[in-house]
Amino acid sequence: MRAVAGVRVVRHRDRRRRARRRQVLWGGGEVLVTAGLVLLLLVVHQLWWTNREARRGAERKVAALEREWGSGTATADGGSAGSSGGAGGSGGAAGSGEPAGSAGSGGSGTASGPGAGDPGAAPAAPRPYGPAALPRRSQAYAVLTIPRLGLRVPVAEGVSKADVLDKGYVGHYRGTQQPGQAGNFALAGHRNTHGEPFRYLPRLRRGDAVEVETRSATYTYDVDRVLPRTSATDSGVVRPVPRSLVRPGYGYDQPGYYLTLTTCTPEFTSRYRLVVWARLVSMRPR
Repeated sequence: MRAVAGVRVVRHRDRRRRARRRQVLWGGGEVLVTAGLVLLLLVVHQLWWTNREARRGAERKVAALEREWGSGTATADGGSAGSSGGAGGSGGAAGSGEPAGSAGSGGSGTASGPGAGDPGAAPAAPRPYGPAALPRRSQAYAVLTIPRLGLRVPVAEGVSKADVLDKGYVGHYRGTQQPGQAGNFALAGHRNTHGEPFRYLPRLRRGDAVEVETRSATYTYDVDRVLPRTSATDSGVVRPVPRSLVRPGYGYDQPGYYLTLTTCTPEFTSRYRLVVWARLVSMRPR
């Protein structure tokens, strides 16, 4: 076919090529839009839905623990009422087999009163966990309250993501001491997603109160020191006498009654750890 002067001839082959190009572009656009929606839903799930569900679950568990303590019935996790060991009962870190106040726990067997000259000293306190009453793995058995952060959350044994942290709970490092015992009661919690109980941990200041309630007593710790960043493998921060192995200028030299709070930093990463240390200042029996 010969083209007429001044008139553009469009071949069927060109039309088909353009149609295919439009189909490819349209299909690619649909794929991108779909992928964007999926990513948006994932973000919403992580940043909103997991927080909503974990917080609700944590609030229900706190309420359940309070009901159990008030009624004196068996706990929902299987712990029996009245098995707290009582005042003066022996108790050690989970799985350690050491009595409270032994050399391995980083403190003496008898706690001196406030202002007795020992910076790590604390009021004499009952030992709430005897050998037969140590919490089972993943069992919620205490409540952590931080007034400055408006936080009230369950404490469960262990730091399993699926069974503890992702439920919005705070996890107790197995092998560290229990509340009120000489040594280091060390906890971990999410900073982002799944309830993010420790999201605002950097807001804590020296002297802020941190309370730990158990079946037998309420222990009050005062924030003392903050380690803004250390390695995720810095095990020194949860030792009986806590001191960073990465940044030795942060920590303690003397045995005492310590509480350690750890979480990830910076936000939305898990590369480093933020550490807050507090000291026991009082104990109030239930």
